[in-house]
Amino acid sequence: MTTTSAGTVIRPARAHTAAAGAAPRRRQGFQHGGWFIAPFLALFALFVVWPLLRGVHLSLTDANISGDGARFVGLDNYREALDDPLVWDSLGHSAWFTLLVVPCITVLAFLLAMLAHHIERGKWLWRLCFFLPFLLPSTVAANLWQWLFNPGTGMINHVFGLDTPWLTDKSYAMLAIVLATLWWTVGFSFLLYLAALQGIPAHLYEAAKLDGAGAWQRAVHITLPMLRHITGLVVALQILASLQVFDQAVVMQDFLPGPEESTRTFVQYTLEQGFTSYRVGYASAVSIIFFVIIAAVALARIWLLRNREEGGR
Repeated sequence: MTTTSAGTVIRPARAHTAAAGAAPRRRQGFQHGGWFIAPFLALFALFVVWPLLRGVHLSLTDANISGDGARFVGLDNYREALDDPLVWDSLGHSAWFTLLVVPCITVLAFLLAMLAHHIERGKWLWRLCFFLPFLLPSTVAANLWQWLFNPGTGMINHVFGLDTPWLTDKSYAMLAIVLATLWWTVGFSFLLYLAALQGIPAHLYEAAKLDGAGAWQRAVHITLPMLRHITGLVVALQILASLQVFDQAVVMQDFLPGPEESTRTFVQYTLEQGFTSYRVGYASAVSIIFFVIIAAVALARIWLLRNREEGGR
């Protein structure tokens, strides 16, 4: 900006030019960026949006597995599902499994991560041992634990001198699946906690030591608060994964619903209706109900997290 001898202020046109060209550049940048996300959007629409819409459509019909002669039945499948006691029983089994697994796996993963983080000798070996089971396919892990829980030849009863019918008694069947799941899946949460522990600044612990804080005080007042967000992530992921339990429950029970149908999960019941009873329309309605439940849990987690962050400001 300059001033003439007559006192007239002359403003440069550079700012106006930049402002005028900002909007076209943003539109041009969005157009170019759209090409980068187009493959993802196409795959998301093909493998997520379209199957979901197709499932909603099938849930409103009496379609069978052949797909021929499907009639529109409206909300009849949903009414039948909500009145079906097996739907609620299987949902209860999945919820009970989730209540058993999530707290145990969260605490166990944290303890293993603390051990692997502070141990000095063979640190890589401990980390490998804790994470390696997670790399196994679900069927391999389930078959392994099915053999371990075998009442006649299984190693668990033999080593501990027990005679427990782990997989054939209603009182122990779900517990056996929970134990197998903990061993198989704890590695993922362990890795998340370990990465978070390595990200805590060391000077916080050094300052606490200078102030006379012991190991327990450092863990309570530094480690746990710094891991608050990763703990929320672990809990949310484990809830969503546990509600969808299927592989280990089915394989360990030889594709049966377990003793007195005590291990039939919601996903297993849905597949039974679709591929055993050939009621694709009804199975689609059940799966849509399950989708709504999972979505409600995820949205509740987001809402709680947002309220906690706003309350902490």
